[in-house]
Amino acid sequence: MAEEKKFPMTEEGKRQLEEELNTLVTETRAEITERIQIARGFGDLSENSEYQSAKDEQAFTEGRINTVRNMLDNAVIIDSSEVSEDEVAAGKTFTFQELPDEEPETYSIVGGAEADPFEGKISNESPIAEALIGHRVGDIVEVPLPNDATMEVKILSVEPLAG
Repeated sequence: MAEEKKFPMTEEGKRQLEEELNTLVTETRAEITERIQIARGFGDLSENSEYQSAKDEQAFTEGRINTVRNMLDNAVIIDSSEVSEDEVAAGKTFTFQELPDEEPETYSIVGGAEADPFEGKISNESPIAEALIGHRVGDIVEVPLPNDATMEVKILSVEPLAG
């Protein structure tokens, strides 16, 4: 039997997934069931777009519930407490500067399930995270880019995740 995929995540990421699952199971399911019952009252189901739309949403919701449950069942909480304070690691926030003179950028390394680059949260499997993990403040690191080029960055600071 194949081993289940593990999902690294922070405590905060796990809590958010638990909240999402609770909302999907207790609220979203009930809303969709009610919509299906109302749509059934509109007559012929083969030509009932409200009914079909609600059934599609129900299928999507059940799929998401299964996905979230699997992620929670296979969650591995990221613990960066045993890593040096100035070392980039999953579960930490780091600031770097692209050399020679770009503006500093700050990101937090989280598990893929909670990554959101627009919120400054990048996956531990992203190219920049993989390139920087294990390096320390002051290190200059070459980060691979999608076009087979590289960029040189200097790590300016590393801190534990807030929250």
